Amino acid sequence: MRERKEYLYRKAQEERERATEARKKKVKTALETNAPLPTDLKKDALEIQKLLDTETPGIDPLATHEDDEYRWAGVEDPNILITTAHDPSPKLREFTKELRLVFPNSHRVNRGGFGSKQLVDSCRSNNITDLIVVHEHRGIPNGVDICHLPYGPTAYFSLYNVVTRHDIPDVGTMSEVFPHLIFHNFTSKLGGRVQSILKYLFPVPKESNQRVITFFNDDDFISFRHHTWKKGENKGDDPVLTEVGPRFEMQIYKILLGTLDQENIAETEWRLHNFVRTANKRKLLTNADDEENKEKD
Repeated sequence: MRERKEYLYRKAQEERERATEARKKKVKTALETNAPLPTDLKKDALEIQKLLDTETPGIDPLATHEDDEYRWAGVEDPNILITTAHDPSPKLREFTKELRLVFPNSHRVNRGGFGSKQLVDSCRSNNITDLIVVHEHRGIPNGVDICHLPYGPTAYFSLYNVVTRHDIPDVGTMSEVFPHLIFHNFTSKLGGRVQSILKYLFPVPKESNQRVITFFNDDDFISFRHHTWKKGENKGDDPVLTEVGPRFEMQIYKILLGTLDQENIAETEWRLHNFVRTANKRKLLTNADDEENKEKD
């Protein structure tokens, strides 16, 4: 509990530092362009200039709570536990078995009668870095919760069009080497946040590994595709891709600044609201400028 309070304190401190940095940036811009100072900064301009004089070039003064959440990413491999909602159907059990092969260093367990708090506490005591809970509706997988431990965040995704390996024609052999990752079209701040949550579920691969996982964002729906590849028979030929599955689409609808068992008490970082879902041409995971440039091209 004390560590959780320290984390929340650091997050509040980060907000204050971000506000200070914004004020410093305004003063710096005014000094460089010889423009008048904004009225609200005239009183504190001298103090802000002193802060500017003490800055070290090349160092980002803001250390975010996101940096703290994933401070061991790339240093230690993730250790993932995959489970389901209570009383899973055979279809959901099959899907979670395939997810276990998708994520290196992952383990699949039957949830039994464990509640969310028991599940999270058990993961913490066994040095699990990420908990993945898959949900279903009438035997069809329809949601996945990704909880980073020990303190969060927790991302909630809807699942659509789930196709398991068994239903993919000419499916290839599943490789268990660490995959290379491709992320396309995650250019907004929210897009970068979602990319980080997904990216840090995977360890760093060797350059020679011939396995690739793609997260392709189109209109805020993320297509998941899983392939292995090999070199073409002749020099100059394109690599030959073989889909190994599973495949599905996912959509983010909530990010919680806490763990799965704190859904009713933790702060919500972002939520998909009804008016956002129906807004015309608004892309949440992509910057509007990127979309305009793409249309021009």
